[in-house]
Amino acid sequence: MQKTAPDAERDMPTLSEMDGVRCLHFDSPWIQGAMQVSNPSRLVFLYTRQMMGWLLFLETASVKRIDMLGLGAGSLTRYCLKHTKADIHCVEWNPTVTAFCHQFFKLPRQHKRLSITHEDAQLWVANEQNHHQSQVLLVDLYDYTAQGPVADSLEFYENCYRVLGDYGVLVVNLFGHHPSYRKNIKHIQKAFSQRVLIFDETEDGNRIVLAFKGPHLQVNKEDLLARARVLQRHTELEAVEMAQMIIPQMEKNAIKNKVYPNFLVV
Repeated sequence: MQKTAPDAERDMPTLSEMDGVRCLHFDSPWIQGAMQVSNPSRLVFLYTRQMMGWLLFLETASVKRIDMLGLGAGSLTRYCLKHTKADIHCVEWNPTVTAFCHQFFKLPRQHKRLSITHEDAQLWVANEQNHHQSQVLLVDLYDYTAQGPVADSLEFYENCYRVLGDYGVLVVNLFGHHPSYRKNIKHIQKAFSQRVLIFDETEDGNRIVLAFKGPHLQVNKEDLLARARVLQRHTELEAVEMAQMIIPQMEKNAIKNKVYPNFLVV
């Protein structure tokens, strides 16, 4: 059953702060996002760092636009503004969350590369004017229950596919232990022709999914690991660990596609 959202009464933002980390909540103890006050662009949680796993596959210079569904505490927005040159566009249904991010989470009020649309993400991805625009689409859509995502239908993920241009990567934050997990995976796989990679579940239960559009990617295993090591040296991302998580999945794809040994496919 599709969850209904938004819920203006229950999704009002509140704050907490401990040990230099400021957290966003929606009328519940669940944390919807966080910021290290002394280093606002740092990604506090492992799952947010894994959501940048698309950097293993796309050169930042080739990424002209990044779309984000769900602003949260603005963590990924701040990170992408600092570490990429792409235009950043966020879809957030609740203007109060945006105002909170401006006031308490160091989100720039004006930035030439940042725009925010206040709209239901499901309606936004369905709008043909937003199709074929993005190279990276980051989806983190949770309400005050902070469990199953608000949008999880096949139609939603098919529209996410359409939002991407000729090539691109969809990144989705799911909860591995939630009953909706398998349904989401099934819908993402169908919408993206099975071209899906999944990171291991984090301690907090998050499972990050990457789905690919465009020509099949074929890479040498050692080249992928070398790229991961470079990425890890220059960022806070656990890039080598992320690569090691998905290499077995890519090896299976290579066998299925009868690709030369030592090559990986997605």
